[in-house]
Amino acid sequence: MALEYHWYAIYVRSRGEKMAAKLLDDQSIEVYLPLQRKLRQWSDRKKWVEVPYINSYVFVRSSEKEYFEVLNTPGVVRYVTFEGQAAIIPDWQINAMKNIIASDTPVTFSAHRFKKGEKIQVEKGPLMGCEGEVVRDTDGKKKVSIRIGQLGVSMIAQIDLTSIKKIKS
Repeated sequence: MALEYHWYAIYVRSRGEKMAAKLLDDQSIEVYLPLQRKLRQWSDRKKWVEVPYINSYVFVRSSEKEYFEVLNTPGVVRYVTFEGQAAIIPDWQINAMKNIIASDTPVTFSAHRFKKGEKIQVEKGPLMGCEGEVVRDTDGKKKVSIRIGQLGVSMIAQIDLTSIKKIKS
């Protein structure tokens, strides 16, 4: 019986995506790590670096036989699961991600889905620094409606998900 290969998302140690991908590739396990070029500023210089589109995640195409080889790779924390099983990602989704990234279309990913009532802080844009509360669940949308009370009135604004972060209550 032939082995069935599927794509899986694995969670890796923070800032360990490239190393985990290299170690998996060294084991002849097919790996996909979407990277983007960003200009980083240090105190003495600027440099273009490749950083993951999705922090702490790497995609692997493997069979059941390689399940524990993947898990035992240094830097790999766990498989992303759904209902207790490693979640299979359809080939078409990985191919679509590859095509979108290869097309140089501006792409942003947000791993967090904001829920109604969560406290957030705006990190970019004209409302930078303002704190607010999520008015509606995001449910996979690109923007979130937030209530900002710091302005003395209750203002509801639509903010891009990549411009906000969750804060502790």
